[in-house]
Amino acid sequence: MKDGTDDYVFFVTNFHNKAYELKGNVISHQQYVSQFALHDYPITQDDILSRGSHAWDSSLNTVNIGKFNIGPGSIGITEHCFYESITHAANRVLYGLPVTDMPHVKKNFMDAWLRIVGMKLYQRRATDYFRNANANDRRYLLYNPTSKMKVTLQAEEVVNLLWEVIAAKGFEKDTYFSLAAADVRGPSKLEGTVHVNVQLIRKFMKNYFFNPKEYAPVAPDLSTKDDMFLFNQGPTKGLGSVQFHDYKPVFEANKNLPNVAIFISQINLFKELLEKSGPDKAQDMDPLFSLPLGEMFSIVVYGQLILEQAKFDNLDPDILNQLFDFMVRDFSRFALQIYGMHNTKDEQRAYCKEIMLIKAQGDDAQYNRVWKKYVYALNGEYAMNE
Repeated sequence: MKDGTDDYVFFVTNFHNKAYELKGNVISHQQYVSQFALHDYPITQDDILSRGSHAWDSSLNTVNIGKFNIGPGSIGITEHCFYESITHAANRVLYGLPVTDMPHVKKNFMDAWLRIVGMKLYQRRATDYFRNANANDRRYLLYNPTSKMKVTLQAEEVVNLLWEVIAAKGFEKDTYFSLAAADVRGPSKLEGTVHVNVQLIRKFMKNYFFNPKEYAPVAPDLSTKDDMFLFNQGPTKGLGSVQFHDYKPVFEANKNLPNVAIFISQINLFKELLEKSGPDKAQDMDPLFSLPLGEMFSIVVYGQLILEQAKFDNLDPDILNQLFDFMVRDFSRFALQIYGMHNTKDEQRAYCKEIMLIKAQGDDAQYNRVWKKYVYALNGEYAMNE
């Protein structure tokens, strides 16, 4: 710039200009992601959208919008895969049995479907907080990266579960699955990889657990209002000062469900670990330790918003209890990772051992009700146009 006083400038370009070189699409799919170069491109005052710190904030806040939109894309991919997989497996007979009668296959489909339900519940509720955000309510700064890392990884888990069932069918060129199996790996690596977003959400952990704030309730928002705050979110600093409403009431309201009650006991142990034997400076700076810790935190946030949305949707309690079966298992899995690390302290290891030995409560009758009424019932319900 002529005055040379601005560290950052956020500006628009015109691809018709001779100084703009479009190098082409950098990916080999139907999506278009362009690579371009600017060769002494003339920037005028009319091209500048913002300068200085505002320009920097504008660029990062643009990413906030982009990363949030990745979650719904992952949900769409997994839903298509699920429909294709359940229809294939339910109409295939091996060893004299329909494939879906095999217990391990049924379990994979149940887990996959319940994880999709969780993804959709979380994303829907997180959208309300994003659309109703303002300078005094920036809770979305936790919920957005949690969507980015959690929903996208859940999508990969769903596809893995389904692929274990349909096996070679997932490679066939006339399936949606063959495309999705590759594409579903991308969202978790876009707009900041998973580990970047996990480390980001850890900044909110202290206030989330130990310093809640009262907010007016945020109602479900499907309106067509103008979301102008999303395009002027303000400074990107001060993440550690963002406060959240108390997570405990919504969990307590659902503790009549056995697996929610079990999950509450895991949360309480995790909170006690943070309070009495939290990571020291060396552990905090070590991603091998801090990442699974952040993953455990993200599961709590994920569960909170799932329960909030489940109430609005009047979700069948059978589904919700079965959903928290995998939440309990996932929480234990990350506790095991911390337990097995060489730099974990004995007191931390004791908490992790307690957490990981907690198991979900089985209910065969409930499991079979959900399977028959919701999961197997999707056999033949939908197929993409060829």
